[in-house]
Amino acid sequence: MSKLNILRIDASMRVKGSTGRQLSDQLIDRLGQGQQLKVVNRDLSQGISFISDAWIEANFTDKAERSPQQQGVLAQSDALVGEVRDADVLVLAVPIYNFGVPAAFKAWVDQIARARETFRFTERGPEGLLTGKKAYVIVTSGGTPMFSDIDFASGFVRHVLGFIGITDVTFIGADKQLMDAEALAKAEAQIAAIAA
Repeated sequence: MSKLNILRIDASMRVKGSTGRQLSDQLIDRLGQGQQLKVVNRDLSQGISFISDAWIEANFTDKAERSPQQQGVLAQSDALVGEVRDADVLVLAVPIYNFGVPAAFKAWVDQIARARETFRFTERGPEGLLTGKKAYVIVTSGGTPMFSDIDFASGFVRHVLGFIGITDVTFIGADKQLMDAEALAKAEAQIAAIAA
C-alpha cells in the first residue's frame, strides 16, 4: 500500500460549523482510499506569527551566519516550510473574507514564500522550488462567487502556489452559500468524483 503525505491547512477562523473543515475531512477520506495516509494538520485559527523587522533581517542573513536569536525568529517559518516541502499533497481550506483571504492565511504565505527556500530568482525570473506536488484548494464563501471580479482570494492562492512551484491545483468551490442552497452539495459531488 502506498503512503501519501498530506498537509492540511485550515484557514477558517470558525472551528465549529466550518464548511471548509467539513469538506477537507471528506476530501482527505477520499484521497485515503486504498492508501496509507500521513496527515499534518496546520490550523491557522490557533495562531500564526506575522513577519517582523527581525524576521526579515534573519531571513536575509546567510543561513551559516545566523545568530541563535535569528534562528529562533525563523523557527516557526522553518517548520512551516518543512511541512510544505515534505507534503505530496496540500489540502487548503480557504474561506473568502471580505473578498480576500483571511489575514492568518496571508501570514502563512508570508512565512513560507522565502527566497532560496521555496523559490529563487533566475535570469528568466522567479522559479518555484517545491515542484512535483498536488494541491486541492477548497474555497468557501457566503456571497462572493469564486473566480468572479470580486474574488481576490482564489487567484491569489493559485498564483502563490505556482510561485513556489506547485502548479497542479484543483479548486473545489462551496461559494455563495447564502444564496445557493446547493453550494455544499455541489462541492461534495466534486470531491466524490475525484479519483482516489
